[in-house]
Amino acid sequence: MNPRVTWWTEKARKRIVGEAKRILEEIGVFVENEEAMNLLEGAGARVDRAKRQALIPASLVHKAVGSAPSKVALYNRRGEQVMDLGGDRVHFNPGSAALRIYDMKERRARDAATTDLVKFVTLIDALPSYAAQSTGLISTDVPQEIQDRYRLFIALQYSVKPVVTGTFRVDAFKVMHEMLSAVAGDPEKLREKPMAIFDCCPSPPLKWSDLTAQALIDCARTGIVAELISMPLTGATSPVTLAGAVIQHCAESLSGVVIHQLASAGAPIVYGGSPACFDMRKGTTPMGAVETMMIDGAYAEIGKHLGLPTQAYMALSDSKLVDYQAGMETAMGAVIAALSGINNISGPGMLDFESCQSLEKLVLDNEVCGMALRLASGIELREDPIVSNDLMREGIERKSFLSLAHTMKWFRKEAYFPDEVIDRNALDEWQKQGSKDAATRAAERVGKILASHTPEPLDREVAAHLSELMTAEAKRFGLKDLPRRS
Repeated sequence: MNPRVTWWTEKARKRIVGEAKRILEEIGVFVENEEAMNLLEGAGARVDRAKRQALIPASLVHKAVGSAPSKVALYNRRGEQVMDLGGDRVHFNPGSAALRIYDMKERRARDAATTDLVKFVTLIDALPSYAAQSTGLISTDVPQEIQDRYRLFIALQYSVKPVVTGTFRVDAFKVMHEMLSAVAGDPEKLREKPMAIFDCCPSPPLKWSDLTAQALIDCARTGIVAELISMPLTGATSPVTLAGAVIQHCAESLSGVVIHQLASAGAPIVYGGSPACFDMRKGTTPMGAVETMMIDGAYAEIGKHLGLPTQAYMALSDSKLVDYQAGMETAMGAVIAALSGINNISGPGMLDFESCQSLEKLVLDNEVCGMALRLASGIELREDPIVSNDLMREGIERKSFLSLAHTMKWFRKEAYFPDEVIDRNALDEWQKQGSKDAATRAAERVGKILASHTPEPLDREVAAHLSELMTAEAKRFGLKDLPRRS
């Protein structure tokens, strides 16, 4: 038995989905994308072109959910399956996409540049608790028009792991798809073994922009995994109650499933989001609020009820420093997410309402995620009997279980042993090593990893092709040469 949190009764789950379907049928969604409107109208939705409004019948929602896969596999650059999104299987990846990086030496956030992206991706490649990487930083030393494809360009070269990414502009998808296809071998090999997830974000309440609806359609038709990121804010852009926010999230997500499946039935899609319990006092969107985490776990259970893979932005913090608040909020989120059985958990490394990434926090969060994964795996009954009389007699006779064969057989499988960044020394040993706090140890660990870890290089021809694509994109927007990476 794996430990799990349950948020709703079966009756409540059906009620939430039923109310979401009613909203789609009677209020509908606003869709700016013409192709999406054509798909909806052709499938039987009532479309008002002047208002850009589509009323989606429950029968259409039911059909779309039925055609979407119940699990999604993701592959690394070598073609090996490393993620199995579905059921209660849990995976972590860093959050995306931060505007700034935390500078540990200066104790402040600053704009990120190419060298920061390279360090970020290299670290993720080395840290074992992250099943996937993310395009988690935006580089400010390239034109804004190419920042989405440029971060993918860097990610594909410095890590073998699959990548969570997305577009900022409609024209980016074609180039990003070509990059991924080149790494996979060709578009059909990429479709067969997807190595990327693209976030597709409706605008609350109940709206799909031209960009995000087009991303849904492009993902569906190419076989790229689409990830729905609905973002209701309680009392601001959604009803103030937590249950009300979950219902709006469900309506927005179901409308995305419909558009996506109409573009290509059976294409892979993930039921995710990044909602928040809006702080009326500060006017902020706290991702570390316990109510935000509750909404996340609750909507993920609705996704499971619908038979879809799930995602959430959790295991992150609103703190501006790598401090107690950062650790507390991140650990709470990771544990709640893991016990909710969320398949793809995005957020480690993040600070300041998803706007900042920290290399030091990324290292510490790797241990948080490792512990959360251990918790989610539960307690196994290793042998029968679990404790034999012979085992007890031997332990009593030796006055210790340390040297027993039983201990040697099982201790590494029973316990998660964190990296040296987590202090488990006795007091005198800790003092002898400099009485360092967690952030200081993490900074030192970042330096050691970056000095010792060499990511597996891309095939030379593939790397050259990616550079040609990215250089051509840069020149379109006035940048003659790509920035130096070191």
